[in-house]
Amino acid sequence: MRRVLRVLLLVAILAVVLYPLVWMVGTSVKSPEEIVSNIGLIPDEFTPGNFAEGWSHFDLGFGRFFANSVLVAGLTVLGNVISCLLAAYALGRLRFRLRGMWFAVMIGTLLLPGHVLIIPQYILYKSLGWVGGDFPYLPLLVPQFLATEAFFVFLMVQFMRGIPRELDEAATIDGAGPYAIFRYVILPLSRPALVTTAIFSFIWTWNDFFRQLVFLSDLSDYTVPVALTLFIDSTSESAVGPMFAMSLLSLVPVFLFFVAFQRMLVEGINTSGLKG
Repeated sequence: MRRVLRVLLLVAILAVVLYPLVWMVGTSVKSPEEIVSNIGLIPDEFTPGNFAEGWSHFDLGFGRFFANSVLVAGLTVLGNVISCLLAAYALGRLRFRLRGMWFAVMIGTLLLPGHVLIIPQYILYKSLGWVGGDFPYLPLLVPQFLATEAFFVFLMVQFMRGIPRELDEAATIDGAGPYAIFRYVILPLSRPALVTTAIFSFIWTWNDFFRQLVFLSDLSDYTVPVALTLFIDSTSESAVGPMFAMSLLSLVPVFLFFVAFQRMLVEGINTSGLKG
């Protein structure tokens, strides 16, 4: 009986979690009139034209927004993996003065909400000519190459602290310096933490709306989250069906990315000091 109750409880929780997704799938193939009148999951009239209408709803094809999101997310992943790995190696393995203080300062930045920093960041990037420039994604990408994501630095530091220092000492005896130790010892062993950083960076950047809305101004530069808001115009008229159809398509890259690296993600979390 206890086993049956546990299974029923898990099924109920699963139904609650999946309901919004199933409702989105059903709404994406409903007609505009049925979206208002039918609140059920299954449409009375199947309307697959929402996908074609949403894809060509703007002067630019929706594929352009997907390409912009892939560009921003891909470079963000690259920047976070490289910069946070180097910063974590310095804070977690090297010995220098005030190392503990700098690590505490880095952790302290986690307490600052991103919305507090957005105005001074915008003023700074505007003065540098990055906002609305030839490559408008600089405000979104440059900080990622400077190890500004303290969470990922912390994650990698915790992972590196679990690597035995005897490996460093053995490499030092063999004549390896800090760079060689990083290249041949720390980097190969840090794969789980790197994969975890890459997955979270991709998902968070792909779903990011506020920062991209602030720094991107031209339609041709919009990413998927910003472009989805354009289905609702200033007169409160909206194309809800096409909007949900494109929202459903926007989940596909995140889902595939997560499924492809799910095993490595779980391994990285379990070995990066985030468990317990």
